[in-house]
This record gives sequence, C-alpha cells and structure tokens, in this order.
Amino acid sequence: MVERTYDVVGIGNAIVDIIARCDDAFLSKHDLTKGFMRLIDAGEADHLYAAMGPAVERSGGSAANTIAGLASFGAKGGFIGRVAADQFGGIFRHDIRSLGVTYETAPADDGAPTARCLVLVTPDGERTRNAFLGASVGFKPSDLDAFMIESAKIVYLEGYLFDRDEAKAAFREAARLAKSSGAKVALSLSDAFCVNRHREDFRKLVREDAHIVFANEKEITALYEVNSFEEAVSEVHRDCELAVLTRSEHGSVIVAPNEVIAVEAAPVARVVDVTGAGDLYSSGFLYGLTQGLWLNACGMLGSLAASEIIGHLGARPERSLHGLAKAAGLLD
Repeated sequence: MVERTYDVVGIGNAIVDIIARCDDAFLSKHDLTKGFMRLIDAGEADHLYAAMGPAVERSGGSAANTIAGLASFGAKGGFIGRVAADQFGGIFRHDIRSLGVTYETAPADDGAPTARCLVLVTPDGERTRNAFLGASVGFKPSDLDAFMIESAKIVYLEGYLFDRDEAKAAFREAARLAKSSGAKVALSLSDAFCVNRHREDFRKLVREDAHIVFANEKEITALYEVNSFEEAVSEVHRDCELAVLTRSEHGSVIVAPNEVIAVEAAPVARVVDVTGAGDLYSSGFLYGLTQGLWLNACGMLGSLAASEIIGHLGARPERSLHGLAKAAGLLD
C-alpha cells in the first residue's frame, strides 16, 4: 500500500508576483483592461515593472498559492514547478520552502528567466495581471517527481500551465501516476482566458482524468459554452465526480454525485485585493477533503480562506488559517 506522505501535491507555474497599487489612470495610460490577465514578453515586463510604484515581491502562481494556503491550515504539501537559476528563482524557492512545503524541482540553467506576474491593484480591490511566463512554460514530463505524486492523497493541477503540448503531456502523465497509486486528481480551470484557448483539451481532461474540478462562474460557463450557470452545473455534473464552483460574493456551489450544495461567502470587512481568492478557496476545500470532513464543511473552510486573502494585499495568508478556522468553530 502506498504511504500518503502528502495531503496535496500541486503542479503549476512557479511565478514571482510583483504587486503594486495603482489608480485607473495608470491602467489607461498603459492600455490595460482592469480585472483581466494578459501575457507579456520579457521586454514589456521590464518596461511595466519600471513604471510601477512601490511593489511587494512574493512567490506566487495559482497552484503554489493553494499549497501555501494548505500549509497555513497545517496540511503537508508539495509543489512541482519550473524556475530558472536566477534571482527571482531564488525568491520563489526560499518563500515556498519557508512555509514547510516540499519543493525539489531543479532550477533551469539555460533558457528563459523565472516567470513574473505584475499585479496592479486598484482602489476597488480589482487586480489587473500581466504575466511573463518565462521558465515555467517549459514544463515537461521529465520535470515531474513521480515519487511525490504517488505519495499524495490529491494531485492538484493548475490550468494556467496547460498551454504547450509538453505541459499537456506532463498533466496526462501526472494524472496517470496519481490514479495508478490511488490518488485523486483535482484540476483548476484557472481562467476563462485559458479555457477559451484550450476548451476541447480541458473538456477531455475533465471527463477522463479529473476527479475534482475547481472553477468560477465565468470559467465553467466558458468550458461548456452555455449562457447560464445552471446549464453549466448540469453539464459538469455529468462529466466529473465532484465540481467546486465559486461565485464571488454569492458564495460557492458544490456539485456532488447525489446533491448540489450551496455555501455562503464568508463576511469580509473590506475588500483590499481579490488576488488569489479562488486559489485560497481551493486550499480550504482541499484541506477539509483530505481530513475527511463533510462537503459543506469543506466549502465553509474554502470561504473562510478566501475571505482572509481578499482583506489584504497579496495572495498568501497573513494569519494562520488553521487558527481562524478553529476560532470560527470549523475545526476542533
């Protein structure tokens, strides 16, 4: 029998987030559409970085944020993602390891530099993301850590990484390794932008490989090309074992084989930065799932984690999520 060393192992983009506040005029000046993500090259990343105000640099990436949140709950997590042997790669390695997360992916000595995401946060809490994917998009099957994957209860795949053919092959191999060892496969659709680019491949992954799918309302309706959330719920119900669908201030919906569960959003005193809200919702949900909690309780932990993250700048928890959950009566 396989020993489950890790609660969750995440596979995704290894990115350093560079987060700064700005006003709407700054977005207009640089022809940026508020609330959206776009891909940029190294030159544009350098230009925009020079124009930004004071910034906070933190290791990031969607799946890495989820694993960081899980660590804050007290889970044992691992992460697999590609960085370069440069300054930003060093920042990423230090940050994620300092949380107690296992990260052993060897840095690349050649090719593109470490990925960066320049996140501009306006006063209303909306974030506009400009991502230079750098070394992370070179991810390939040989970057996988088979022992780590086979030692996990759940392997969590980040949709943002699902772009190049080699990365798609890596996802399929990771799913094969996970399922052959008895681990569950969870997939985050990540962004409607990603879904629209790779809809058919995502649909196949959902149908054939994923036990659990995480998506927000825009992503799940884009996946099935439907006009209503209710239609999307009906479609995903047929395709996978468990779907976890977030709806911002309207909470979330958990689509299980025999029931559909609505979970309210946790209260937030003030929205500062919504960066990472979905990532941290996944942290709470997955923590509850790996601890054997009821699905409703898993959703409440997800809502709690999301509410903590949007109350401050950045996509990593500033308070112990386990402590907050205990104080809220969600954990013993």
